[in-house]
Amino acid sequence: MDDLSRTTLWHTFSVRDVRLMTGWLAAVGFVEHATYRDEADPEVVVHAEWVWPGGGGIMFGSERPGSAIAGTGPAAAYLVTPDPDAAFEAAVAAGATVVRPMVDQDYGGRGGSVLDPEGNHWSFGDYQPS
Repeated sequence: MDDLSRTTLWHTFSVRDVRLMTGWLAAVGFVEHATYRDEADPEVVVHAEWVWPGGGGIMFGSERPGSAIAGTGPAAAYLVTPDPDAAFEAAVAAGATVVRPMVDQDYGGRGGSVLDPEGNHWSFGDYQPS
């Protein structure tokens, strides 16, 4: 059997406004790893990989016909981080709309949810499903 400790999930979706979303992702704490733009139109992202400092990351591209990820947004993601309050507060400060405020959960951990500027649902928490 493969070593599951080496498994990493990369959430993938498309975006309508690349500038808005890359600014928001950076403000939340994601770090650009690679971004490939259309040579004819640099506003179009063909493929991007942004990492979360604690592991894993996201891949995205501009919403456009024929794209492998066309129609994948709005999307939803749960980001596990040791300081979910900081990620949540950064998301809201960067323009996210609160869906569920940060609270201590009955099942353990702490979490809350927002909608990013394009309507994608993000949950931030420190509960690590096993």
